[in-house]
Amino acid sequence: MRESLFGALESLSAIEGARVLDLYAGSGALGLEALSRGAASAEFVERARQAAAIVRRNAAVVAKAGGLPPGRVHESTAHAFLQRATGPFDLVFTDPPYDLDDTAMTADLVALAPLLSADAVVVVERARRSTPPDFGAANLEQFREKSYGDTTVWWAEPAPEAKDSERLDQPATESQSR
Repeated sequence: MRESLFGALESLSAIEGARVLDLYAGSGALGLEALSRGAASAEFVERARQAAAIVRRNAAVVAKAGGLPPGRVHESTAHAFLQRATGPFDLVFTDPPYDLDDTAMTADLVALAPLLSADAVVVVERARRSTPPDFGAANLEQFREKSYGDTTVWWAEPAPEAKDSERLDQPATESQSR
């Protein structure tokens, strides 16, 4: 699944130079993979102390071995981190525990939305039996969905209205279609 995910992200030019946020980081595999493929930076958020220590260790090893920028690890709940983060983030992985309820998932997406760059990609991984994320509540628009065994991955981006409002003071540029 990871190779397919990153191949698709590379085809969208979503990794090179990206500011990555890996929520519910676990081992940090997704954010570390993004760094190894050219992301400019990565923030890892993991609430479990032992898992956060593993992410720190993995990030240090990967940074040293590959001459990559070190990722920053935040031992925090995703929602608490999002309340104090500044962004902007270009690529976000959110792989919450399967028991995270829909209300909490939606609250995280709503808190995340103002931290996104105009062309951000948000990747949400959940159990296949889960209901799709409520991207609309966060002014995000789903543009892809793919299932892998017991897991479904949803892709979203800021809705066109959100992109337009962020660019009010910027010169008009051609918009990128996914």
